[in-house]
Amino acid sequence: MAESVYRVTEVVGVSSESWEAAARVAVKTAAKSVRELRVAEVLRQDLTIQDGGVLNYRIRLGISFKYDPSE
Repeated sequence: MAESVYRVTEVVGVSSESWEAAARVAVKTAAKSVRELRVAEVLRQDLTIQDGGVLNYRIRLGISFKYDPSE
């Protein structure tokens, strides 16, 4: 079995729609600069509130990707 090493970095996604949409935007944005994304773990979810209603959904993800020591 081949050995692998993965690095984990935290990203925060924000959406006015839902936590799912916030996660999608976080992954989509991270994928533009990080290759070989593997797994995203939800670390934290919160809301911003304005005038008694939900303004934004925010989600913090720990995103793992394959570590390449040459980069």
